[in-house]
Amino acid sequence: MRQPLPSLHGRGWGWVFFFLLFPTFLFAQINTDRVMLMGRNALYYEDYVLSIQRFNMVINAKPYLSEPYFFRGLAKFYLEDFTGAEQDCALSLDRNPYVATTYQLRGLCRVNLKNYEGAIADYRKVINMEPKDRASWHNLILCHFELKDYAAADSALDQMIRYWPHEPENLTMKAQVAIQQGDTVRGLVFVDSALVLDPYDAQAWTMRSMISLNRGEYEQAEGEIDKAILQRPRIAGNYINRALARFHQNNLRGAMSDYDQALEIEPRNYLGHFNRGLLRAQVGDDNRAIEDFDYVLSVEPDNMIALFNRALLLDQTGDYHAALRDITTVLDSFPDFLVGYQQRAAIRRKLGDSYGAERDEFRVLKARMDARAGIAHKPAKTRKKSERNIEDYASIVEADTDEPEHEYASTYRGRVQDRRVDIQPQPLVILSQHRLQSPTSRYVPYDSQLEAINASEHLLRPVALATLEPQLDESELKLHFNSIALLTAQIDDQRQPDARLYFARAVDYYHVRDFESALNDLGRAEDLDTKNALIPFMEAQVRCRLMEAQNSDADAPSATVRLGYQRAIDDLRRAISLHPRFVYAWYNIGSIYIVLHDYNQARTALSEALNIDARFPDAYYNRGVAAILDGNLQSGLADLSQAGEYGLYQSYNLIKRYSKEKK
Repeated sequence: MRQPLPSLHGRGWGWVFFFLLFPTFLFAQINTDRVMLMGRNALYYEDYVLSIQRFNMVINAKPYLSEPYFFRGLAKFYLEDFTGAEQDCALSLDRNPYVATTYQLRGLCRVNLKNYEGAIADYRKVINMEPKDRASWHNLILCHFELKDYAAADSALDQMIRYWPHEPENLTMKAQVAIQQGDTVRGLVFVDSALVLDPYDAQAWTMRSMISLNRGEYEQAEGEIDKAILQRPRIAGNYINRALARFHQNNLRGAMSDYDQALEIEPRNYLGHFNRGLLRAQVGDDNRAIEDFDYVLSVEPDNMIALFNRALLLDQTGDYHAALRDITTVLDSFPDFLVGYQQRAAIRRKLGDSYGAERDEFRVLKARMDARAGIAHKPAKTRKKSERNIEDYASIVEADTDEPEHEYASTYRGRVQDRRVDIQPQPLVILSQHRLQSPTSRYVPYDSQLEAINASEHLLRPVALATLEPQLDESELKLHFNSIALLTAQIDDQRQPDARLYFARAVDYYHVRDFESALNDLGRAEDLDTKNALIPFMEAQVRCRLMEAQNSDADAPSATVRLGYQRAIDDLRRAISLHPRFVYAWYNIGSIYIVLHDYNQARTALSEALNIDARFPDAYYNRGVAAILDGNLQSGLADLSQAGEYGLYQSYNLIKRYSKEKK
C-alpha cells in the first residue's frame, strides 16, 4: 500500500467520538458556537452565500438567539436583498432590542427601500443609546433632506455642530438647508466658513458653485467646480454642472466633453443624454444625437420634448417616415404647437403629400390670424427637468433641485455583486490528487468509479473530482517525481502490462505538468482496459490543459486548438458510452463547447448534465453563460439565479450587470 488510510480525525470522525463522551446539550452548545464562528469568518471574507447557510444552521438549532439573524441580515444587505435584510433585523430586534448596530443596519436597509420615516426612527433609537454616534446623525439628517423636512434637518445639524464644531461637512449641509429655505446669503456664509476649516473640501466647492450658477456667475462657477472635481473626480453631477456653466459661456465643445465624462461615470444619467443630444444636434452630429434621444425615450417614452427633438434629427438625416411618426405623436399631445405643424408640413412636402402639407400650413396661418393680441412665447435658454413647455424644446435641461449628491455613512462595504466577474464559464471538473474545495459551494463532485481507481495500491494518494487545484510546492513535486521513478521501475519489471500502473504514472505526470507523457500513458492504459470510463475522461482533461496553454493569449481558438478540443470531446463521449450517466463528462463537453463558441451545443450538453443531477451549480452557471453569450438574456439570468441559490456567489455579479442590460 502506497499510503496509509487517512486518519479518522481527518475525515471528521474524531469529533463524533469526542462528542459521544459528552451530554447532548454540550454538543449543541459547542456546535452552534463553532458554526456561528464559521459563518462570521465567511462573512468577513465576503463569502455571503456560504455565511447565510451557516447562520441558517444556527437559527434552526437555536431560533431564540438574536445574533444569527443580524449577521444573516448583513449578508443579505451585501447581496442587495434589502427587504430580506430588514426582516432579519426585525427578527433580531424582537429577540434583543438593545443592540445599536442592528438599528443602524435596518436604517440603511430602509434608506435603500426609500422608507425614510422608518430609517429616521431607527437612527433616533441609535442616538438615544449612543448620543455621539456620528454616522447615525449624518444619515438622520439625509433622511430629513429626502423628506424635505429642512427644519428638522437644521435642528439636527445644530446638535452635530455642538458635538463636532470643526467638521466642514456640517457647515455645507447647513448651507444646503439655508439655500433650500431661500436664504442664499446665509448659505454662502456657511459654505465660506466650511472652506476656512478645509480649503480642499469638495462638497463645499460644489455648494459654492451651485450658488454661483444660480446667480449667473458662470465663469466663477466653472472655476469652483474645477476645484471640486480635482478633489472628487468621479462625481457625475459635477461634470453636469460644469457643462451648464460652459454652455452659458458658449463653450459648446467643453460642455459636450463634460457630458461625455459624466456619462462615462454614470451611463444612465438622464440630463447627460438629453443635453448632449441637444449639443450634438447643434454641431451637426445628428446620428449620435438621435442615439442620445433614443436613450431618453427608453427611460421616458412619453417625453414629447425629446420626441420632437428626435423628429427634427430624423428629418435632418432623411428618415422622413420616422420623423412624421414622431412629430404626429407630439401634435396629438400638443395640438396648439405651431412650430410642430410647420415642421410636419415641410416633412409632408418631402414625402409628396402636398394636401397634408397645405392643411398644416393653413392651420398655422389661421392660428396666427386669430392671435391678434398677446405676447409670443420666447423660448428659454435653459429649463428645469420638470418643466415640459413644448416651445422650449431646444432648451438645455437643469436639475429640478440644487441639492448636491450625498452618500449615506456606512461601515458595511465590499458587496460581492460589485466585484467584476468576467463572462467566463466555470472550470472543468477534473481528476486530481490535490484539490481545493470552494468555501461557498455546498456541492462536492463525486462518482462511484473513483472507488475502484482509489483501491489501486499504485497511486501516490487517492484521486478526487475537483474544479480547483492548488499550486504544488517543491516538496510535493518531489514526491510526484519519486513516484514516477518508482512506477517506471515497476512497469519495466512487469511481465504482463498493467493498466493501473500506466494510469497511476499518468496522474503523476499530469501533476508535474508533463502532459505529453501523461497522454502516452493514458493511451496505453486505455488499450489495456477498455471498460474504465475514467481513463478517457482524464485523457480529455489533459488535452484541455494542453489547449489552454496553447490558446492562453488568443481571443479565439486556432485551428490546431479547435482540433485538440474536439479530440477532448471525443474522449468524453467515449467515457459516456461506457458510463451513460457520467454527469461530469456531459458538463465538460458543454464547457468545452463554450470555449469553442458553439453555444447551442454547449447548452444541449449542460442540459444533459442537469437532467442527471438537477442540483449541479456549475452546470447552471455555465448554461447561463452560454445563454447570455448566445443572446438569450432571460434564460441566462434564470440559470445564473439557480447557480447562486446553490452556492456559486459569482452569479450575483453577472445577474446585477446583465439585469441592467435587460432593462
